[in-house]
Amino acid sequence: MNKIKLSLILTFVISILGCVSQQTRTKSSVVDYLYPGGSEEIIRPSVPTLKLPLKVGIAFVPEQEITSRGRNIWTGITGNSASLAGTTLTSSKKSKLLDRVASNFRKLEFVSDIEVIPSEYLTTKGGFSNLQQIQTMYGIDVIALVSYDQVQFTDEGYLSLTYWTIVGAYVVSGEKNQTSTMLDTVVYDIKSKKMLFRAPGTSEVKGNATPINLSEELRVDSIQGFDLAADKMTENLKTQLDSFKEKIKRNPEQVKIVHRKGYSSGGGGAISLYELAIFLLIAMALLKKLIQSRLQGSMNINTVMINQEKNKQE
Repeated sequence: MNKIKLSLILTFVISILGCVSQQTRTKSSVVDYLYPGGSEEIIRPSVPTLKLPLKVGIAFVPEQEITSRGRNIWTGITGNSASLAGTTLTSSKKSKLLDRVASNFRKLEFVSDIEVIPSEYLTTKGGFSNLQQIQTMYGIDVIALVSYDQVQFTDEGYLSLTYWTIVGAYVVSGEKNQTSTMLDTVVYDIKSKKMLFRAPGTSEVKGNATPINLSEELRVDSIQGFDLAADKMTENLKTQLDSFKEKIKRNPEQVKIVHRKGYSSGGGGAISLYELAIFLLIAMALLKKLIQSRLQGSMNINTVMINQEKNKQE
């Protein structure tokens, strides 16, 4: 009887240990939000018209389910599950990350307002119709959409991360106790449905977790992964913003610039042809006035000299 009980206990323990190998993935996707699968709508972007100074909105796109895959190392059977709980990217952390993104836009002379949009206002697979609703609510011109994808591997070569970005797929093969993270900011002009630029950031954290402290170690690695990816994304965002300013100067046919009433392109930016024409007209008028003044002065001197000469002769 004792042998039977011992056998059952060993079987139970082995079955538990056999399921330790698993991969957990948390994500949100700009592609799924703007271009939902099965949508019959064809998106045809037009040339964007940017009204300076810009009013910018920033938001996280809706999250998707957390997925987890486990494999029994004894039987080789793979199991899938889905859950909405457990992500380390909390609302507080999202808010701090959005503030970091917003700080880059606040430094730009052609940006007047920054609005942090609550995630609750973005509906799952809402697309551009949802963005137009947000535009009406907040009065913004462009929006920076932030998304993320993080996968944690606890077994070599078992699962790869494939994240579809606006410009294509991003793939990472997993290693044991590895956390791969990607954060991505995509900036869109809402009215024209045109992507202006994007700034990604990635990170890889390798841990040394054991079955005893696996859960806590993975949580720590997850937080570190988001922090490192956020640093790289923020750094890349600064570069992309500078590149975007130069791009619209070099290629005016790609983006039409309109100034709001009372706004001038300060900060060393190039002046418009209209402003240049006004400047030349004013300069010519001043020059003409100066020449006339000097001619008048010269004529007065000549008159005085002639009168003096006449007086001498008399």
